[in-house]
Amino acid sequence: MENIFSQYRGMGKMKKRQGHNFGFGRQKRHRASCLKVEESLASAFLDKEYIIKGIETSNEDMKDFLFTLGCYEGQAITLISILSDQYVIVVKDARYSIDKNLASSIII
Repeated sequence: MENIFSQYRGMGKMKKRQGHNFGFGRQKRHRASCLKVEESLASAFLDKEYIIKGIETSNEDMKDFLFTLGCYEGQAITLISILSDQYVIVVKDARYSIDKNLASSIII
């Protein structure tokens, strides 16, 4: 019996020496999920509710316009559809159509 187990142990060591790296993909995904990555509304999934973390733009008019729509930090936002460069969003039970520049300035 010991000969059979010793053969299997040796085969496992040989595979590791040959450059096989078992389980690396899972570790990589785990590390990536632990990182805090800020993404914009332009890269969001459809029909999923997000919380706005902030508005990042240098244009004050753009910030004011988004604030009048109800897009400010802590507010819930949902992306309904994307039609070319137009993003249809729901904020406070109201639907709005915004362009890609506005959507990319909303950080979720």
